[in-house]
Formats: sequence, structure tokens, C-alpha cells
Amino acid sequence: MFMPTEVRSAKERLILTAERLYALHGLDGVPLRQIAVEAGTANKSAVQYHFGSKESLVTAVLANRVDDLDRRRGLLYARADLRDVRSVVEAQHLPLIELGEDGDCYYLEFIEQLERKSDPFGDLPAENRMAEQAYYDRVGDLLDGVPAQLREVRIKQATATCLHVCTDRRRTRDIGEAVPPYAVHVSQLLDSLVALLTLEPSSETLAALDVWSRSRGD
Repeated sequence: MFMPTEVRSAKERLILTAERLYALHGLDGVPLRQIAVEAGTANKSAVQYHFGSKESLVTAVLANRVDDLDRRRGLLYARADLRDVRSVVEAQHLPLIELGEDGDCYYLEFIEQLERKSDPFGDLPAENRMAEQAYYDRVGDLLDGVPAQLREVRIKQATATCLHVCTDRRRTRDIGEAVPPYAVHVSQLLDSLVALLTLEPSSETLAALDVWSRSRGD
């Protein structure tokens, strides 16, 4: 449920303001004082007061929406056909796709910025990391036609594809250009992710995998 800005706590306002500013200007392009001012706090050192450091603020922004995303995914998994790749992919990615349609949410763009610096999810609580790993295990078990060493590569690529397609759609809409209807966007994106995950590897890819495996001593 949407909560008006004026009834949010100072800490919540700082997190949402940081999400927006970091998304638009990058992690190195926003002074902490600017975040405090635009969040409407009287204390210009409010970030340090509530979070201690920029790094802790960035982690708080990252974690702010993760529990809600995981809860939404849990509901979708509860009614999904866990034997079907498309159904599993939809349960995992639809909550993120939905966030991309929220004009007040800059989380996807924030994640894009964070990915340029580090693994965005490495500092999350263990339960959130376990939920992400459960998806990797669940969908990986369904990719029987894909060599084991290629599965994680594809799952990561599919996740990145979902993120970037949704942020590109938002940017396109924000500059006033037409985008496909939401139903087309979702269905076509899911089709693309499933195709990326399940496509039979080419002979060229299998040869490259063989070289990679031998270089690692597998």
C-alpha cells in the first residue's frame, strides 16, 4: 500500500531518496548531504546519524525491497507448476517486472548502478541469499538439455536480461516513446528468458565449454 511521503519516517525517506538519486546519478555522483536535503530532513548529517556510512546506506537501499520481493515470489511459487520452466521463471521474475512499472520506484535502476561496483546481493541477510540460491537450484534442475557448467551462466544471464529489459522499458516510456502493452511486455519477456535458459547449446558453445573445462582441470 502506498504511504504518503509526509508520514514516512526520516529513515524511510532517506532510503527512498537515496534509491532515486543513486539510480539517476550513480553511486559516486550523489553527496550524502544532498540525500538528506532532498529527503526533507532538518539534520544535514542525517545519513551518518541513521546509517553511519554511505556503504551502510547503500546496503539498506538494497535490502529495503528484498523482503517484499521474496514474499511476493513465495506466493507465486505456491501456485506455480514447479515442473515447468516458464512457471518457475515467472514466479521468480514477475515481482521485479512489476516494480519496473511503478513510476515512484527506482530500485531496478539502482541495482544496475550497484552491479557496476560489486555483486549486489552479497551483503544481504542469509535468508535472502538462500531464497536466491533456491531459485538457481530449482530452475537448474529443470534444464536437463543444458550442460551443468552452462546452467549457472544462463541463469545469471537471464536474470540480468530481465533487469535490463525492464529498465530500458521504463527509460523509453519516460522520454515519451511508445512501449508495448504490459501484457505483451511480460509474456514476451518470459518467452525470451525461457528460450535463453533452455535453448540447446550450439556445437560452437559445446566446443568452448570443453576448452573451459580442460583449462580448469575438470
